[in-house]
Amino acid sequence: MENKAITVTSPLLPTLEDFIPMLQDIWDRKWLTNNGHYHEELEKALADYLGVKYISLFTNGTLPLITALQALRISGEVITTPYSFVATTHSIWWNGLKPVFVDVDEETGNINPEKIEAAITPHTTAIMPVHVYGTPCNMKRIQEIADIYGLKIIYDAAHAFGVKKDGESVLKAGDMSTLSFHATKVYNTIEGGALVCHDEATKKRIDFLKNFGFNGETTVVAPGINSKMDEIRSAYGLLNLKQVDSAIAKRKATAEKYREALKDIPGVRYLKDIEGVRHNYAYFPIFIDEKEYGMSRDALYAKLQEHNIFGRRYFYPLISTFSAYKGLESANPANLPIAHKLANQVLCLPMFAGLDEEGSNRVIDVVVSKI
Repeated sequence: MENKAITVTSPLLPTLEDFIPMLQDIWDRKWLTNNGHYHEELEKALADYLGVKYISLFTNGTLPLITALQALRISGEVITTPYSFVATTHSIWWNGLKPVFVDVDEETGNINPEKIEAAITPHTTAIMPVHVYGTPCNMKRIQEIADIYGLKIIYDAAHAFGVKKDGESVLKAGDMSTLSFHATKVYNTIEGGALVCHDEATKKRIDFLKNFGFNGETTVVAPGINSKMDEIRSAYGLLNLKQVDSAIAKRKATAEKYREALKDIPGVRYLKDIEGVRHNYAYFPIFIDEKEYGMSRDALYAKLQEHNIFGRRYFYPLISTFSAYKGLESANPANLPIAHKLANQVLCLPMFAGLDEEGSNRVIDVVVSKI
């Protein structure tokens, strides 16, 4: 019998029994979008769960990045990482700004704070770090640099839902943080996202910007766009929030199993838990040293596929190598040696709440045996 396909991530689905009454309620209310009942309920529930004061829902995870730059009136240059999903840098480009890449830390894949200061110019106005794989950045050091030079910080926290450092949500760091609720994430609304800020006035500006700039029925206060979350996805999100802790616990168990199985395999490195951090186990990346492991990352990637296991080289290629950005001075590979090394070694193994023991054993067997 052919093995069932295993992919990197898969959503944990609410039951139809729970969802159908909510769909009926939405139908009965005749309010399908534009800050309806479930939209308001989800914002409140997420703010409470995440431990933040102000959160605005969006229709996907890219629009909060674009809107954050608008809301903070960022201009000129934005220092960021090449080791991320393309939406991070695309949001800078869509705002007519210049991305400036700096190298990353080899242990975490996060932006290296010690590389930021040298990249600051008179045109720099913001830093956009990424909590890669949900591992918190060195937020303290990044804030120190921002304070010295008067820079804004927008964290791309797409992977960091529910992550805490020393008991505090990482979403409280910087000036704003963005979240992705895409179907592959730890917590999802099928497709969606959010923007977290720290004061009521900024929350109002964000909400204007995500609704064409409307303040009331006839007044437009800013050139906004349409990026509101509808009622159906908001209702789905409320159901998913009830099971996210269970999903994280299941992911943690899988991560621990992977680590135990791979700890003595030469040429295989994985991320470890950081003391004081409440991780969410969004992904399980391994980094393959071809000389020690005896097989290249790409060969292992293909070998897994032969067994109907679909890993992901996440993040490969680097954003800085794409045609839109490779001409930038900061995209020079000599400027980004660690980012290039990680991109050429990384392979994310399947990690999702529904991954059973049989499935994880299949993954481990291929990585360990290489056959």
